[in-house]
Amino acid sequence: MANILDYLEWRGDLTLDQSPFCPVDSLILCRAAYLPFDGILGDAPMTFSEAAQRYFKKGTPHLGRLLMEQDVSLFQALGESRRFGGMALSDYVNHLDPAEEEQFSAVTVALGNGIRYLAYRGTDSTLVGWKEDFNMTFLTPVPAQREGLDYLNYVARKRRGALMLGGHSKGGNLAVYAAAMAAPKVQGRILEVHNNDGPGFDAEMLRQPGYQAVLGRIHTFLPQSSVIGMLLEHEEPYTVVHSVQRGLLQHDLYSWEVNRSGFREMETITESSQFVDRTLKNWLAALAPIQRERFLDVLYEVLSATGATTLSELSASWLRSAGTILKGLKNVDADTRRMIWQTLIQLMQAARSSMPSIRMRRSPRQRKGLHD
Repeated sequence: MANILDYLEWRGDLTLDQSPFCPVDSLILCRAAYLPFDGILGDAPMTFSEAAQRYFKKGTPHLGRLLMEQDVSLFQALGESRRFGGMALSDYVNHLDPAEEEQFSAVTVALGNGIRYLAYRGTDSTLVGWKEDFNMTFLTPVPAQREGLDYLNYVARKRRGALMLGGHSKGGNLAVYAAAMAAPKVQGRILEVHNNDGPGFDAEMLRQPGYQAVLGRIHTFLPQSSVIGMLLEHEEPYTVVHSVQRGLLQHDLYSWEVNRSGFREMETITESSQFVDRTLKNWLAALAPIQRERFLDVLYEVLSATGATTLSELSASWLRSAGTILKGLKNVDADTRRMIWQTLIQLMQAARSSMPSIRMRRSPRQRKGLHD
């Protein structure tokens, strides 16, 4: 199986003039948005080569909160490649605000010919980041979506030329939201928006004139058993990419299979993905927004009581965390505890009702969008 690291080995010596920008290049930039540029990028633009040199001068790379093991190889390959090495990075933003339940980061990459790619980082491993994702089920916009739009407007004012936007996971959602809510003048500069397994929006958002104005420029890519990318509603067509992982692990874009000119595509998502999609949609439809909010707030409060700030910290001491979680659930008032159990029962009921609804979806080229 070949992934984006293999693609860099195959095509890294070719400039964009020799081999045009493609969705795999976009996916690489979306993963690059996760790289630890803090303390490396400043006010002045810096190439991937220069950024990588600064990073590796620090000695043995540290797999910090945001890094997957393959990211070290990715950073090095980007810096050494002829294709990406000379691309200038600028306008890096990264901050976490637990009080506002916000996690946001983005970086702009100059592709050449006056085109700039705004890469939005997806959810990191922080509990705050995941809580903000879940807030999307009852709130639009969440803070990161507002900041995503502000970031687009900032770059559009500061930099001339055409724009491309993209992201993986929540980053894909932020890219679409920013493009949809931008002023017509800024929208006119946007060439494409790439959403790589990012969640959708509520039905009201899909009816917005701004969303409809950029709909034809949105390109969505999902692994065959997508879960995250099937959340909420989509209107745009999508491409199914083969992943060598299973279930939720397919969200890892290093598991997406590529060839020399693009992705290894499949005809449709799997029945398991359809089942999860229908179950979650039925479940959310049965819950009033206030009930979704209360359920998620209590869950976040209980998890935060463990003292963990990231998912890895939570799992590293899972036995102690489990005890704290159970204790926290016992300490909530009777009405809240009843609400939690009712919500979970509704989830099980949604799963049962979804089973007879599973059907093979039509080819991505035959479908209009991801919602029924």
